[in-house]
Amino acid sequence: MKSRILLVEDDASIALVITAALEAEGYDVWRCASIADRDGLLAERQYGLMLTDVVLTDGDGMETLGRVREAAPHMPVIILSAQNTLDTAVRASDTGAFEYFPKPFDLDELVRTVRQAIGASESASLDDVAEDVAPGLPLVGRSLAMQTVYRMITRVLRNDLTVLILGESGTGKELVAEAIHQLGKRSAGPFVAVNTAAIPSDLIESELFGHEKGAFTGAVTRRIGKFEQARGGTLFLDEIGDMPLEAQTRLLRALQSGRIRRVGGTEEITLDCRIVAATNRDLEPMIAAGMFREDLYYRLAVVPISLPPLRERADDIEALARHFLVRAAGEGLPRRQLTAAGAALLARQPWRGNVRELRNFVYRLALLARDEVIDAATIEPLLAQDRAQPQPGPAASAVAADFAEALANWLVQEEPGEGELYSAALAAFERPLFLHALAATGGNQLRAARLLGINRNTLRKRLSELSIDPEEAVARG
Repeated sequence: MKSRILLVEDDASIALVITAALEAEGYDVWRCASIADRDGLLAERQYGLMLTDVVLTDGDGMETLGRVREAAPHMPVIILSAQNTLDTAVRASDTGAFEYFPKPFDLDELVRTVRQAIGASESASLDDVAEDVAPGLPLVGRSLAMQTVYRMITRVLRNDLTVLILGESGTGKELVAEAIHQLGKRSAGPFVAVNTAAIPSDLIESELFGHEKGAFTGAVTRRIGKFEQARGGTLFLDEIGDMPLEAQTRLLRALQSGRIRRVGGTEEITLDCRIVAATNRDLEPMIAAGMFREDLYYRLAVVPISLPPLRERADDIEALARHFLVRAAGEGLPRRQLTAAGAALLARQPWRGNVRELRNFVYRLALLARDEVIDAATIEPLLAQDRAQPQPGPAASAVAADFAEALANWLVQEEPGEGELYSAALAAFERPLFLHALAATGGNQLRAARLLGINRNTLRKRLSELSIDPEEAVARG
């Protein structure tokens, strides 16, 4: 007989399903439905593991875990909860729970986790229990997609591992970075955010590492860089995919050595901050194209967290909309309420700009709605205005079709070998793309880089590698 397991669950159907699955694995499952019965069973015998719901008939299963720790200090605990918020996930992590499963959960994954927990060393020390959870948690949503994000966040709160947050624009990457800082062990320190795409390429090293007086023209005083400003806290490097290659090299050196030097300085300064980076770009193709350093990618992506686009978490749209209405009222806009029909209409929209687009739309609703209660009839006219904005039409579709046909013809003619398809296709189609961008901007490389969505230094490097003369491109355009 395998280990004895205590299951504390007041939903009989869920308890039966879990019991059957664990008994099929050979475990001896003891069931109860209340905190009082749980404490009684723990006083009578020892268990190899406890599975517990949060909301029970006579109290909060998590709030009373202190008594469980007294009775069985080394017993791993797995928490199950239908209260699927970041707050719940963090509370579960703060109790030292081995794992947290939001309902509904994957039964096979639960069984595997039980096996891992019981197999873990019983002598492993438990993390200190945090007495309070920081208020004002920035993330909203209970969808399964967000549960994965919450669980990843809780895994990095008690360490300084570098985190790379991936996701489309508007998905809330900075909010995740703020949550990691606010709830983590460096919360007492500063949270310093820097948009690496917004810094001129010739100033990015000075911004990150600082500079000494006289280091270059205009450096009239010593400047403390973002790394030093974040001492004791968290440095958030946003839009890391747009960082110039030269700056990537120095950033990599700093992360590898744990030390920096101010521009023009000789003193080595030891780093004392957590690094969280973010990008809306797919870095792996950029690595293949030589636009992003592979070694830097792996240094940053020690713990990658992927944020789902809003279209993959439509269940959260109503909660987000109501949350934004409350925030709007707190910022001086009229207080509004959202009907179920209005929420359903919002949930059916594509929201290509993700949470940011939804937020802006809800704020606009709060400002322009005539009645306190916002229903579908109020929302529809504003949605119609958005739909009236220019959208890609048949011409754009035709261009896409022509491009796909050209790509298919190129594949037939060139026949790239295995492992060469991406780099060969990129080289073939990148040249006319750059020529078009230069022609469209009159040869202005800064504007061309912005049009392409890349850094100006990256554009210059690729123009040189592809032997493209900007003046020639303008003349041909």
